[in-house]
Amino acid sequence: MKKYITGSALILLILSACNVSKNVETPKPELPGTFRNATAANDTSSVADLQWNSFFTEATLQKLIDSAIIRNYDMQIAIKNIEASRLLFKQVKWNNIPAANLNITASSDRPSNNSLTGLSLAQYNIGTNHIEDYSADVSLSWEADIWGKIRNQQKSAFAAYLQTVEAKKAIQTNIVASVSQGYYNLLMLDEQLNIAQNNVKLNDSTLRIIRLQYDAGQVTLLAVQQAEAQQQASAELVPQFEQNTVIQENALRILTGSLPGKIERNKTLDQIPVPASLSAGVPSAILSRRPDVKSAELSLVMANANVGINKAAMYPALRITADGGLNSFKASNWFNIPSSLFGIVAGSVVQPLLDHKVLKTQYQVAQVEREKAVIQFRQSVLNAVGEVSDALVKIEKLKEQQTIAANRVNTLQHATTNANLLFKNGMANYLEVITAQSNVLQSELELASVKRNELIAVSDLYRSLGGGWK
Repeated sequence: MKKYITGSALILLILSACNVSKNVETPKPELPGTFRNATAANDTSSVADLQWNSFFTEATLQKLIDSAIIRNYDMQIAIKNIEASRLLFKQVKWNNIPAANLNITASSDRPSNNSLTGLSLAQYNIGTNHIEDYSADVSLSWEADIWGKIRNQQKSAFAAYLQTVEAKKAIQTNIVASVSQGYYNLLMLDEQLNIAQNNVKLNDSTLRIIRLQYDAGQVTLLAVQQAEAQQQASAELVPQFEQNTVIQENALRILTGSLPGKIERNKTLDQIPVPASLSAGVPSAILSRRPDVKSAELSLVMANANVGINKAAMYPALRITADGGLNSFKASNWFNIPSSLFGIVAGSVVQPLLDHKVLKTQYQVAQVEREKAVIQFRQSVLNAVGEVSDALVKIEKLKEQQTIAANRVNTLQHATTNANLLFKNGMANYLEVITAQSNVLQSELELASVKRNELIAVSDLYRSLGGGWK
């Protein structure tokens, strides 16, 4: 008998090591040797190695980002998702443990005198027409993990937990980028508001001179009207920039989990430096840094596990049950030990028959989902490489644009000064002055916009590289 038990246990042990579904290894995506437009082809270091507070060094910006990471509601929800997923993972670990139930029952039955039970009671002169039954027992049920179903459930739960961790990282990465870009936009609006206000003052001065000339009969009413229109166009920009500033402040405050309000800032747009050199590192590092890429890889792990779970459901399940406790037909003898003791042990093999087609379809669907997970993983890697390359070319070309825009502003500022001097000395007409002032206004606004876009591109590069995570 012992040999049979030992042999059966050995067979179960061998079968329990089986896995009916072969896992698909994480594919090695096609990656370039270096990012397009990367400045240093052989440089393996990357700005993504820096923590966010080492990359974004401006004090006000650091304070805003730190507040957003702590108080942003999306971050708080992500933390709760991690807690829930961790609890589910802990729970699935217990799937290998037998299920145990405590049952306590008491019943009293008064059968019909003409029933088989009633006639039997009368035949044996039991002396009562009631049947009582009292039972207290513990039942156990356990399913052997022959085909790896429980192991795959644990793999899936663990991958789901890790996915919530990566989701939190992705949210933090996006928050850091969003806050920095919103802050840079706010500084640009400050700069543009200052430009518009200075231009209004310049137009006011020109308008006063033209009115004096009109009063002296040197120019027509048309000159006054055109000067007024130019002054009004500049004045109209002031409330527009003030409105956009308040809206941007409110957006940043809400992003940091605070009520809408003013944001104090101690630096201007010109005082925020753009790094002279930014190393992107090697493309393969994206696989370990980008939270969305790692999340896509974990989705493949979950899809693998789901294929195994659905395949195992098509095979026979070995279930072992046991039940033991106390049973008596009289309450007075209920706890009479050992006479009231009983025990049952049973084993069963369950093979799906009529629902085999349904199970097979579910297995085939799981295989398709696994193939989709492979495609989505490759797509996430490709998108990541593309985002880094886009950010690099933006930084490169925006530097060139800023140089050109700065030279244009310098040229037009000199032209405006010369036009005003010539106009005051009667050597230039009012149209030349108005045109020069209009041109310098637009060029200064564009220069502020280019500087903002360059800073945003730097922030995009840090985000697209998965900055701060390893």
